[in-house]
Amino acid sequence: MSHENAERLKAMYEAFSRADFDAVVELAHPEVEFIRPGQGTVRGRDALRAWLEPDALEAHTVEPSDFRISGRNVLVRQHHRARGAGSGIEVEAVSWVVWTFDDDGLVRRAEAFLVEDEALEAEGLRE
Repeated sequence: MSHENAERLKAMYEAFSRADFDAVVELAHPEVEFIRPGQGTVRGRDALRAWLEPDALEAHTVEPSDFRISGRNVLVRQHHRARGAGSGIEVEAVSWVVWTFDDDGLVRRAEAFLVEDEALEAEGLRE
């Protein structure tokens, strides 16, 4: 099931990058929790759907570059590219997300990190 979860995530990233946010939330549990670094938690599928469509960005793609599977969890290194809607300023960043799946293959929890060591520690891959 873990490799199937990684394939689900790849589909989710592709949907996000083409701004198909309805397809993204279809892969989330109705009570999903998305924990953002320094910004609090988004709870529930409806709140996640609303959060996914920020008006500050004209374009935003996220490319996953590494998947580490550990049981129901998948740690993903991701590269962001975005452009501000009003300013046109382009931004690039790297982050890590620990995705946790339920028995039905839905994302139950996602926790984002700006520092790789923190993500590895949360995932239990680093002592």
